[in-house]
Amino acid sequence: MAIELTDELIELERAAWAEQQNNVLTVETAARVQAAITAHAEATGQSRYEVERELKRVVRHPAEDDS
Repeated sequence: MAIELTDELIELERAAWAEQQNNVLTVETAARVQAAITAHAEATGQSRYEVERELKRVVRHPAEDDS
């Protein structure tokens, strides 16, 4: 089953990843991403863990989509 992600989730994770890379990730940003992942997983009937894994892969390793 393919994991479906929204543009909003991707943008939230991109912002969190940018903060993390600059060593300025806040609890608020991390909590916002986790809440969005949980809500999306519940709304779509997907595993929260699978949604988070795919989201991080898409944001942090976009070159893998080319293979």
